[in-house]
Amino acid sequence: MTGRFLKFVAAGLALQAVLLGAPTGLAPARAETATHYSQDQTHWVDPWQASGDQQAAQSEVPLRVATVPTLSESTMVPVGRAILKYREIAAWGGWGHVASGERLEIGVRDPRVAQVRERLVATGDMGPAPGDAYLYDEQVAEAVRRFQTRNGLDPDGVVGRRTVAAMNVPVQTRIRQLEINLRRIAEIAPATATERRYIFVNIAGQEVEAVNNGVVEFHERVIVGKLSRQTPEITSKVTSVTFNPYWYVPKSIAMADMLPKVRSNPGYLKRQGIRVMQGWGDNIRELDPAQIDWSNPRINEAYYLRQDPGPWNSLGSLKINFPNSDAIFLHDTPTKTLFGRQARNFSSGCVRVQDVRGLVTWLMQGDSAKWDAARVERAVASGQYRNATLATPVPIYITYLTAWVDGSGVVHFRDDVYDRDGSVNTSALEN
Repeated sequence: MTGRFLKFVAAGLALQAVLLGAPTGLAPARAETATHYSQDQTHWVDPWQASGDQQAAQSEVPLRVATVPTLSESTMVPVGRAILKYREIAAWGGWGHVASGERLEIGVRDPRVAQVRERLVATGDMGPAPGDAYLYDEQVAEAVRRFQTRNGLDPDGVVGRRTVAAMNVPVQTRIRQLEINLRRIAEIAPATATERRYIFVNIAGQEVEAVNNGVVEFHERVIVGKLSRQTPEITSKVTSVTFNPYWYVPKSIAMADMLPKVRSNPGYLKRQGIRVMQGWGDNIRELDPAQIDWSNPRINEAYYLRQDPGPWNSLGSLKINFPNSDAIFLHDTPTKTLFGRQARNFSSGCVRVQDVRGLVTWLMQGDSAKWDAARVERAVASGQYRNATLATPVPIYITYLTAWVDGSGVVHFRDDVYDRDGSVNTSALEN
């Protein structure tokens, strides 16, 4: 073996020992799977157009286990240790390049497998293994799954284009990610340390945590804003929950997504439960869509669209409200297929939450003993609009983390989907 490889062996084992407390590699974790959607489907999802293929394509891979809050002072020291170890790898010349080529999976014998092995050893995803260095065996596949999990990839144990791209991110880039995100955590962690209960939404990680007394009690996937309509970073407090909300269609969505459909099919609005409204308060009135000249280029100035509560309301059955200048909120969605995606940046800026009823139950139960999961279900099932104000507002932190160390000591990296780190984004690639 080469001198550099022996150094990688030492570095990888040291990284395992320092971050994991044991030399057996990264603890098992979980990630999401990938499906594919066209551009028009991810711009605004019309629930009436959700095809059976989309429904079938969703594959629910359980989330990684999260008990220690990501935004906590206890995670800062492990991130600092990871930075030191990655700097040590950089001082030894970084890790080698994995060449592109055909997919690598169990049973394949290829010279590129040796490159994959060396790359995995460098970061402690596997230890040195005797035998055929060119053979892709179960030990290599298991190490690849560890690597994929902590890089937000589908942990299928197969080395495809996305996995190769993630392996070839330079060590200096990973160091910069860790340093940038350590600063982000350090800015917020002191505030979360004083809060008994709070919600954290990781925009880049596309997950939400609800924390009570230093323990993650709710952890789920979210869908965040796409590149052209980015979810902003926000610090606020949840003040209320809306059951069976109305959806006031943003003018941008009305113009770009809905008006073309209305012009080609006047019955579209009725099918979607959307009313044409004018005025507010005592002056509000509903207009007949059949009496409107939809070809008028200034139509968006005269009217607005409001969707009634119901099973196809674009906000779903629940909306979580907190003051902010960007009109951002957390909400449900009638179409669940996009939660099965690896990359989940498809919304128009607001945050869609998988199992939002679980999060609302967590909020309401913590605020009043009169609320439980059954009462939340009854309020939703009623179909009636209701806005429930929290007696004690709950802090919410929406921020952008592309690197962190979890409670098991596993170092995680995620795509820099908004290019805020000048880092890496493999989302456009297929594995």
